[in-house]
Amino acid sequence: MATNPAPAPETTAPVVRRKDMYKAFAASLTGTALEFYDFAVYSAAAAIVFPLIFFPAADPLTGTLLAFSTYAVGYISRPVGGIIFGRLGDEIGRKKVLVITLMLIGVATFLIGLLPAYGTIGIAAPIALVLLRFAQGVGVGGEWGSAVLLSSEFGDPRRRGFWASAAQIGPPAGNLMANGALAVLTLMLSEEAFVDYGWRIAFLVSAVLVAFGLWIRLRLEDTPVFKALEARGEKPNAPIKEVLRTQRRPLAAAILSRIGPDVLYALCTVFTLTYGIQKLGFDRGQVLVAVLIGSAVQLFTMPLAGAVSDRINRRLVYGIAAVGASVWAFVFFIALEGKSATVLIIGTVLGLVFHSFMYGPQAAFVVEQFSPRLRSTGSSLAYTFAGIIGGAVAPFMFTLLMGAYNSWLPVAIYLTVACVLTMVGLALGRNSNVAEDEEYLQESARA
Repeated sequence: MATNPAPAPETTAPVVRRKDMYKAFAASLTGTALEFYDFAVYSAAAAIVFPLIFFPAADPLTGTLLAFSTYAVGYISRPVGGIIFGRLGDEIGRKKVLVITLMLIGVATFLIGLLPAYGTIGIAAPIALVLLRFAQGVGVGGEWGSAVLLSSEFGDPRRRGFWASAAQIGPPAGNLMANGALAVLTLMLSEEAFVDYGWRIAFLVSAVLVAFGLWIRLRLEDTPVFKALEARGEKPNAPIKEVLRTQRRPLAAAILSRIGPDVLYALCTVFTLTYGIQKLGFDRGQVLVAVLIGSAVQLFTMPLAGAVSDRINRRLVYGIAAVGASVWAFVFFIALEGKSATVLIIGTVLGLVFHSFMYGPQAAFVVEQFSPRLRSTGSSLAYTFAGIIGGAVAPFMFTLLMGAYNSWLPVAIYLTVACVLTMVGLALGRNSNVAEDEEYLQESARA
């Protein structure tokens, strides 16, 4: 991987008001936090409550719908959102897209909390749940690209790694909030009360996060870069076609760069639960504590990794973390054979730190692959399609490999292959072009 080019000459790029930079950071974080809050709450409800409330075992059709709603719908609908809203982000602006996607995710989540049970409205209940899950996925697919651009294009382009990391903090923040809400409800309510109405509270309280996010987003103007593009008349007419025709290498680089981090995250937060409980005999609480501690650490290591990548070559930081993750997997599983809870916690935290040093700089790296006028489309396409190749397939592959070989070794090799693909993506990619943004920032300030 190439090193960073010599620093560009000092420019007189305008300074965006720090207040707006912080608001953009918060606006970017809230949407992705809501996304992963919903993901964690929905997963818990699907395992514990939904089979009883929406999918009674006596009806085979509803059982099929349950499997479809829990797994397939979320991944099928995300590319739809990426295609629709990624394009709109380049055509109508980052802010407008973020308002629409947050409303879509928030309203769908809130309505799930109000949805009548199968016993009340029959087959309409699971059908409505599937449709609402689809709407959530569409919103999620369109959220990331514009969320990253909102924070990064308001911030100093020389510190893009730090500012763009706002969207990356969403997964650990959302997971912590969801698990905290579920823990409080479990402690306060009996199991019967939780199944009856407690689970609905977890969905309904998401309205608070939505309201906060909307309050911030509606108070912000669009990014200075998009406003300059609009003033110049440089907005693309057919951004998807243009990306696929002229940006194939950047798109390939962005997609491949995401695969390693997605697979690593699935291993740390999903496979560790299954392997630790079923194969090593840890209590569920011990494994959950390890994941929660790791998620809490990521609240700090994500922006730290983004900031470090601003001072050192971003691709180098990313690549070192990918190599470290590959080595970590083998060491972690060997150490776990001692069945020590301390090793479980330390190993999980360390794995999520490696993930942070890929995922933290990832948003800036993906954004930097595309010219400003095609950033929303290119970034959104890369995010959604890489999610299918990486995060969506990984849990299935882990289960398949473990079942076929009854060993952790193929799982570790699978992660290594994913990290190699990420390094290929980094090699295909380009370094940051700060001058590209500063030109638009200067024009926006003069307007």
